[in-house]
Amino acid sequence: MYPLLFTFLASFMTAEEAGRYPPPLFPEGLYLGNFRTALELAPIPRFLWNSFVMAGAVTLGQLVTCSMAAYAFAFVRFRGKAALFAAFLSTMMIPWEVTIIPNYLTIKTLGWMDSYPGLIVPFLASAFGVFLLRQFFLQLPKELFEAARIDGCGHARAFFRLVLPLGRPALATLAVYTFLNQWNSYLWPLLVTNREEMRTVQIGVTMLQWEEMMSWNLVLAGVSMVLLPSLLLLAFGLKQLVRGITAGAVKG
Repeated sequence: MYPLLFTFLASFMTAEEAGRYPPPLFPEGLYLGNFRTALELAPIPRFLWNSFVMAGAVTLGQLVTCSMAAYAFAFVRFRGKAALFAAFLSTMMIPWEVTIIPNYLTIKTLGWMDSYPGLIVPFLASAFGVFLLRQFFLQLPKELFEAARIDGCGHARAFFRLVLPLGRPALATLAVYTFLNQWNSYLWPLLVTNREEMRTVQIGVTMLQWEEMMSWNLVLAGVSMVLLPSLLLLAFGLKQLVRGITAGAVKG
């Protein structure tokens, strides 16, 4: 907690206070000039918008693709389902860094550099999301689906009328996890964006650093603005995140 607390407190310090050694913990006053100067030096609202669009679109995409795949693996009978699911899960063991070069070449070939599709499309599906939702769907009462089938309910109707409403806790967990993960991503946006107006917050905040000098009060003011949305989401979604992950961990 100390680094986080110091970040927010130091963002209200003047340059003289932040340059002292040892640095003080509490500012002498609430100096708001750091936030104004940080906004003038870097287009932080634009960075926040880019990160929000990227994280929101990826979250929505994963909720759609993962819920449909998880329903198929949980309730649809087809040949080779177990082997296909095992192969699907095995992709979770491949480090993300291994796939960076193929994804980068694909995005470059498609002409999606410096664009939202280049930031979003490679993350629209997730093996972890499919696994999490499938485990939760398997815990839903089978009697409910048997009664629905007797009444003539097909897969599409069961998916939209039964599984999605009952699976809201797991869907909310996946949404919180995916949004925070994408909001904090650094390497991929750094690779596929070159123009300033397409940068995300994790990269854009480095514009507050210079080679000649380092003004920590300005940097920490920018970091505070970047951290605030993810901290608010974590504060309101942490309980749901833990509940959803533990609920899906007890079914084989």
